[in-house]
Amino acid sequence: MSNPVQPRSLKTRAKLIDAARTIVGQSGLAALRVEDVVARAGVAKGTFFAHFADKDGLLVQLIAERLNAALDRMEALPPPGSVDALLAALDPLLTTLTDDRIVFDIAMRYSGGMGPAGDTGIASNTERQVALFARWIANAAAQGAMRNDQPPELLAEGVQAFAAQTVALHFCEVTRANPAERLGPFLRAWLEIR
Repeated sequence: MSNPVQPRSLKTRAKLIDAARTIVGQSGLAALRVEDVVARAGVAKGTFFAHFADKDGLLVQLIAERLNAALDRMEALPPPGSVDALLAALDPLLTTLTDDRIVFDIAMRYSGGMGPAGDTGIASNTERQVALFARWIANAAAQGAMRNDQPPELLAEGVQAFAAQTVALHFCEVTRANPAERLGPFLRAWLEIR
């Protein structure tokens, strides 16, 4: 039987996360250092490691919040009725993933990963993405605007894979092409009715 989390422990974790948010807000994700977080939170370094395995553990928390906020905005949109509308609806996610290389790296590293403490927050966001994309595709397919010869979940996973590839290419290029423009041909080939 596990012991319940103590309110003091929850407050300390919240102080660490708030301190990290402040630092990131001022200096960006790349500037986040454990030493600065504990100093700003007013706790010992050992306390940090009682709450997070390492700096990545804290980054996962912060990035999961960003990804969930993007998905919240997307879920509030009306279902897209075409591939072009789908591309526009993906903008909050693409913008979040291309905002900082660290966001994309952490999102890819933990997108299917369950750590020792369970869901990272990013893994459940990844599942939310597929579920949302599948609903959108099923809706558009029912209107005859997208293919319906494959299960919407499979097509949704393809959308997610093409989006990840597009963002990865964004960080590999000198020109940094607009991710939605690069993603468009893939999604048209994947989703449009032939």
